[in-house]
Amino acid sequence: MQPRAMQMTLEDMLSLMMARIDSVAMSEESMKTKFDVLGRALYKKGIITDDDIVDAVREQGKLMKAIGATQNDLTDEEVKAIAENILLWLKGDADTIKKSMEEYEQKLRELTSQENKKPRLDVASPAILSELDKITKGGKPGNKLIL
Repeated sequence: MQPRAMQMTLEDMLSLMMARIDSVAMSEESMKTKFDVLGRALYKKGIITDDDIVDAVREQGKLMKAIGATQNDLTDEEVKAIAENILLWLKGDADTIKKSMEEYEQKLRELTSQENKKPRLDVASPAILSELDKITKGGKPGNKLIL
């Protein structure tokens, strides 16, 4: 007896993929929260210092280069920026985090606005092109309307 092929609609497949992405996002958020809580506890007890974070970021950059995930070492400015971001969360600096998130969202809005102003190229499916051929008066196969 041969196994029957499972058939899925594109909508079913997309729904399944979106559910999986949501699950991964929730798992990632849960891990981030746990890291923040543990890191904050260690930081408040003095077990982790600002210098420890800077050193760890620098070591992580070297490791990423060594395994081929990046091509360059982190610059001192990059190390400092990453460490400061981590320390904001460990220290629980809500005001600075909010301000940083607002600035980030504003940059995203600006980038989105710039992208929307760029010319777009839309590609029609073969079925739509076939329909265009049918409704075009005297349309010959292969003649496509380009707007």
